[in-house]
Amino acid sequence: MAWHDAHIQRGPRFPLRPVTAAVFLVLATASSLNKATAQEPDEVVRIRTDLVTIPLVITDARGRRIPNLKREDFVLTDYDSTAKIDYFASGTERVALLFALDASGSEREIFASQRQAALALFSRFGPGSRVAVLHFANYVRLSVPFTTDSGAAQRAFNSEVGASGGTAIFDGAAAAVRSFDGSGGFSMERRIVLLMSDGLDTLSSTEYAEVVAAARDRGVSFYVIHFQLFTPGDGRLVPRPASKGFRELAEQTGGRYFRIGNAKSALDPKPHYDLAPVFEAIDSDLRGQYVLGFYPREASRDGQTHGVAIALAKRNSKLRVRQMKTTYRLSK
Repeated sequence: MAWHDAHIQRGPRFPLRPVTAAVFLVLATASSLNKATAQEPDEVVRIRTDLVTIPLVITDARGRRIPNLKREDFVLTDYDSTAKIDYFASGTERVALLFALDASGSEREIFASQRQAALALFSRFGPGSRVAVLHFANYVRLSVPFTTDSGAAQRAFNSEVGASGGTAIFDGAAAAVRSFDGSGGFSMERRIVLLMSDGLDTLSSTEYAEVVAAARDRGVSFYVIHFQLFTPGDGRLVPRPASKGFRELAEQTGGRYFRIGNAKSALDPKPHYDLAPVFEAIDSDLRGQYVLGFYPREASRDGQTHGVAIALAKRNSKLRVRQMKTTYRLSK
């Protein structure tokens, strides 16, 4: 296995576009939190619901994460003027994690075999974290809406999902982003879609740029696991390119891209993949992030989109600030 960083029958169906949509999975809490009611801890209850949070990472010239920064190391700009940073957190404790599973190919058997590793990733996050499961192929099915019941998510990994004729990855990715709307949760949680697919979109009417824009607007990051397909070329097996935008879903929303498989595994009728190192890398990546929050001025309650920017208080040309969210919108 090689991995690299760079991209209902039982539940409700999303309205299908002229083409089909896709399905995404979310894993809610660790087994110790099964069927627990998500409640904000006492120190968080006092945070108002209009808090705007911006996840971000700081990297050096080689792309390595810079840890141990403090609130005073950052400057937040709203309406072209400096705003007070009302909330600051280093690392990720609370998540809303949606697993998006491609049900159109042989990968569905791989997903079932990796359910324990996936749940182990989710179990590392704190109380109040949520999970959901969504499958996609030539349809979109929300198998498990956001919940704190990790057992329901585990059963969804094992469920039989029929599929035929093509895959609509980007339609599914768009549905995954929309699934966060009105799903509850907490203002400080990190919103993650973990998308697993062979990367070949044959049906979507949604452009990847639309998905990226919607994800940025909602503070959603994609972590993409690409199970490579191979095809004969020049007397050997060569990787089949993924659809344009598949990798960019991760790279342009603050997530990461992982590539799984090689020519040898492509010839194996029953290949074995160990995704534990990938999940470990995702966990490490999330814990290397920061979340800053602020309360916008009353004039921002106009239903319009406003830009927000974060910079380092001390300029350093060797460090880069990468925001997962650059805009916000408050209703009137």
